[in-house]
This record gives sequence, structure tokens and C-alpha cells, in this order.
Amino acid sequence: MPKRKIKESRAIVTGASSGIGREIALELARQGARSVVVARRKERLGELADQITAAGGQVEPIAGDITDPAIRQKAVDAAQSRFGGLDILVNNAGIGALGRFEEADPKRLRQVMEVNFFALVEMTRLALPLLKQGTNPIVVNVSSILGHRGTPHNCEYCASKFAVQGFSESIRAEFARHPIDVLVVSPGTTTTEFFDNVIQRTGEPSWPEHTAVTAAAVARETVRAIRRGRHEIIPYRWGKVLCWLNRLSPGLVDRIMARYA
Repeated sequence: MPKRKIKESRAIVTGASSGIGREIALELARQGARSVVVARRKERLGELADQITAAGGQVEPIAGDITDPAIRQKAVDAAQSRFGGLDILVNNAGIGALGRFEEADPKRLRQVMEVNFFALVEMTRLALPLLKQGTNPIVVNVSSILGHRGTPHNCEYCASKFAVQGFSESIRAEFARHPIDVLVVSPGTTTTEFFDNVIQRTGEPSWPEHTAVTAAAVARETVRAIRRGRHEIIPYRWGKVLCWLNRLSPGLVDRIMARYA
């Protein structure tokens, strides 16, 4: 039996102008949720809002940078004023960088951590009072299989997603008394614009070709996991293989990764 109903639920989705965030917002709307959607690209966000509205959904777009405390406050205030509260928080906004650690601008790590980790933590902190009053509330943190296994040319991104994993496990235990669920989504290779928009690219490994999953497929699995009250999903077959192999033989995976460094 589903743990929660999506219909009439109230959500905030960050990083909603493209990729996984956009598809999660659309999937929630299809199933009857009302959402505040947040992203930097105002025009793209407006297109998403128009699409949801045209299909009969309810949505409130907030254009701005999620690292800005004022934008986070604006999103939470919009959930309260427009929809009367909050039941689902989807922390999806994220950025990446590519290249070896020794060749990276030191500012790169801080930029990645500000978006991928600190903004996620502070968005959760700000939304917590509303979530505690919500109906079957849940926090959804979009991480990555690179939050389970570090890879070369991705050290800042991996560090940020490992931080998301640890934070999520800690608050899952703490939030159980409210009760608020915490779901971690760990996608692998997905057909999005993510790698077209990295903040710095000083090199990248030549990974073997694997078929990517669509952002829409990740979104469907994510919303299904929200309904069922899951704790974590890895919506990518090769990602599951990598995580399993790393638990079984981390030394072997170290040697494999070194070939691509």
C-alpha cells in the first residue's frame, strides 16, 4: 500500500528549470500536487509553469539562485501563502565541475559545495517548521551514485554528494520523531544538460559508453519512491552495479578508477 498520496500535496522543487528537477515537477503536477518551483533561469521556469498551468495544475515559480537566503525564504513563504503549507521538499539544484584536483581553481570546490550542499542544508532547515505541520511530510535529496563512490575528475562533485548522503542519513534518524521521511535519490548517467553547464572543465575521463536513462524515468521512479516512503533509490542499472562492486571489492574499483585518472 502507498504510504502517501501525491494528489493535493504541496511541494517545493529546486533546480526545476531543466533535467531531473523539471521532470519531477511535471510528474508531481500530473499526479495532482501543487508546487513551488525554483531555478535561476526565469524564462525556462516560466515555460515550465505555463506547461503545468495549461494542464490544469497549480504552480508558483520563483526565479533566483538557491544559494541566496532571500530566494529560499521566498520559496517557503510562497508554499505557505499560495498552498497553505508544505508536504514535500525536493532539493534537486546542483552544479558540477570536471578535471583533476591538482589543476582545479580552489574557488571551484566552494562554488560546488555552496549549491550542492550548503543550499540544500539551509533549504531543509528553513522548510522544517512547515514540514513538521505537513501531511505525511518528506524531504527528497537528489544525490548521485558519486555520493557512494568517488571517481577521478569529479572530486568536488563527489565530495558534495558524499556530504549530502551523510547529512540525509543523520536527519532521517532525527526527523523520525516528527515524523518526516527522508528519501535520497542517487541517479547515474542521465540525459540532462548537466555536463553542458559545468562551472569549469579542465579535463575529463574517457568512460566506457553506457546507455543513459532519461530524466523523465528518474522522475517517475522518484515520485513512486515518495509515494512508497522509500529511503533511497538508485535509478540506474550500472550505478547499482558500481555501488555493489564497491562494497564487495573497493580495492578492485580503486584500480579500475586509476585507469581513467
